[in-house]
Amino acid sequence: MESSILIATKEILGLDSDDDAFDLDIVTHINTSLSVLFQMGVLLEPKSIQDMAAKWDLLALEPEVLNMARSYIFLKTQFLWDPPTTSFLIKARQDQIAELEYRMAAYAEHAQGPLIPVVVVIDP
Repeated sequence: MESSILIATKEILGLDSDDDAFDLDIVTHINTSLSVLFQMGVLLEPKSIQDMAAKWDLLALEPEVLNMARSYIFLKTQFLWDPPTTSFLIKARQDQIAELEYRMAAYAEHAQGPLIPVVVVIDP
């Protein structure tokens, strides 16, 4: 698989890696996906890409979640850049995206461990 996030995403979209006509749009949608991954707790710090130099290892994810993140970025970018034309395809794509969001959020919660409530007692 291509190590550049932008090139791999362009290939999934059926674009030639040398064609930069849509790079601004695609980079914007990739960065939107990365922001969502950060908000879900999958990425521990905000990430963004600017060009073809950004590689998948920038995300610093374990292999099992990196594969889901790749699929998520591809699906989300494709959905935003070239939305499906029928309600059936829209629903199917939304369901795929939602399942990946659920699984990655569950992974992030498990990886960070359960939240332990803290009780502070102040002696009078």
